[in-house]
Amino acid sequence: MKKFVADKEFWDLFPDAVIGVVSFDGVQESKELEGAEADEVKKILDDANVAAKKFLVSDTISENPVVAAWRAAYSKFPTKKGARCSMENLLKRVLHEKPVGCIAPSVDITNAISLKHAFPIGCENKDAIDGDIRLGVMKGGESFLPIGSDKEEPPLEGELAYYDNTGVICRCWNWRDGQRTEVNDDTRNEVVVLECIEPDRVDDLKAALEELKTLMEKYLDAKTVTLALIDKEHPEVEI
Repeated sequence: MKKFVADKEFWDLFPDAVIGVVSFDGVQESKELEGAEADEVKKILDDANVAAKKFLVSDTISENPVVAAWRAAYSKFPTKKGARCSMENLLKRVLHEKPVGCIAPSVDITNAISLKHAFPIGCENKDAIDGDIRLGVMKGGESFLPIGSDKEEPPLEGELAYYDNTGVICRCWNWRDGQRTEVNDDTRNEVVVLECIEPDRVDDLKAALEELKTLMEKYLDAKTVTLALIDKEHPEVEI
């Protein structure tokens, strides 16, 4: 069985981090919600856009505590110029009064969780992962083809990234996903990761994981295989 593993080098950088891991089988990615269910998911996302405003106490995005924490985290390892935590882009939309809109049920659900709880969230095709999915420090030059690009963009030496036996899955920790393991309409088995770098927000992370599980099961017929918290003392879990 595949595992999620955070390497020692990651914990050397972020000893207090906690990572939520949820894996699902049987996800109906292509499912088109209609009627009441479609309205419910839209409302969940609309409400999350509103809820996100509590994290935006400043009109300057970098001065908001949840964003500042991630900016500081990204300063601890080499990154491509302009790389930012995935959550920051969502919060910036809300800050600029351009709420995140509906795309597809699974995307709407994960965006809603990220907005409502202010955690980065990433989703990968579990079947496309070669061996285990790992989080660690790159040697530099590993294979990585970003979503939406036809050109390889390998990580920098010392960059933090998700990777497997074939190459990088997501660059700069949670900044940009690759094509090889991206979720599409044919994906059935997935692993979703939420990252927490603020020790006093672990209970919020637990709540986000439980809500994600409930919504994926209710609206996309997903079967939860694993729901776990990863920390320095428990650095891996089967997915």
